[in-house]
Amino acid sequence: MICLGIDTSNYTTSAALYDSESGVMISKRRLLKVKEGELGLRQSEAVFQHTLALPQIIGEVFAETSLRPEAVAASVSPCDLEGSYMPCFMVGKGAGETLSAAMGIPARFFSHQAGHIAAAIYSAGHTDLLNKEFLAFHVSGGTTEAVFVRPDEKKVFVTEKKACSLDLKAGQAVDRVGKMLGLPFPAGAALDALSLKSEREFCIKPAIKDGCCSLSGVENRCAKMIKDGEPPEDAAKYCVDYICRALEEMTDALLEKYGNPPLVFSGGVTSNSLLRERFTKKYGAVFAKDGLASDNAAGLAFLGTL
Repeated sequence: MICLGIDTSNYTTSAALYDSESGVMISKRRLLKVKEGELGLRQSEAVFQHTLALPQIIGEVFAETSLRPEAVAASVSPCDLEGSYMPCFMVGKGAGETLSAAMGIPARFFSHQAGHIAAAIYSAGHTDLLNKEFLAFHVSGGTTEAVFVRPDEKKVFVTEKKACSLDLKAGQAVDRVGKMLGLPFPAGAALDALSLKSEREFCIKPAIKDGCCSLSGVENRCAKMIKDGEPPEDAAKYCVDYICRALEEMTDALLEKYGNPPLVFSGGVTSNSLLRERFTKKYGAVFAKDGLASDNAAGLAFLGTL
């Protein structure tokens, strides 16, 4: 089957075409424009930018192939919890419904989080996990949580939240510290590169309560380090180290409770090189490859063929 995936998240417009028979995946995306010095967009502005960009992104996908979709899949909510909603996803939902009606093809709708998890499994070559139970972390600017994933005949898989950040999300911490350091938004890649220049080692005891983490202290500590004139690479390293330690403690608590299920990590923050190195070595965790950790439609296109 050939499926067109569409995702209109808070900061990225994306579309992907996947042919399950040949394995061809064509994925295109574009970051929404955020004014210099700002840390995000209002939903009305995100919707406006998606509305302009989505036809262009879909056009770029089809400019590379003569394949045409036999189904369409779109993200329609941040996660699978009842009441989960963001206006920006309605742009992709509307496009999916329009294509379905015009082309006479089925439309399937998933959560943005499901797309992330699927993109990680697909790109890492671990589609066998779809037949198993596993733990998945979704770590981004809007979400820092762990869900227990189970196979499901209708939805491919269902998720149940088991742990989360109680305040600041990991991506928010990265972007706020990045802003202090004069890094571009989103700051993930630049903060990662800067942190690798530091040789400092930190003894970090993250704030954990009932398996959930608190990340608000990261922003305050890094602000003090910068104010005190400490090297910017050390502030960047502290930010990354703290997030890694918090996720490690969350992971250890979940593994103690649920045995030793496979671990899957998705979301833009999981592109971080230190996080990947630590969690691959310690837990054998599965991470998205080919740049598919951050927001994309590839996971949705893949899910739409199942």
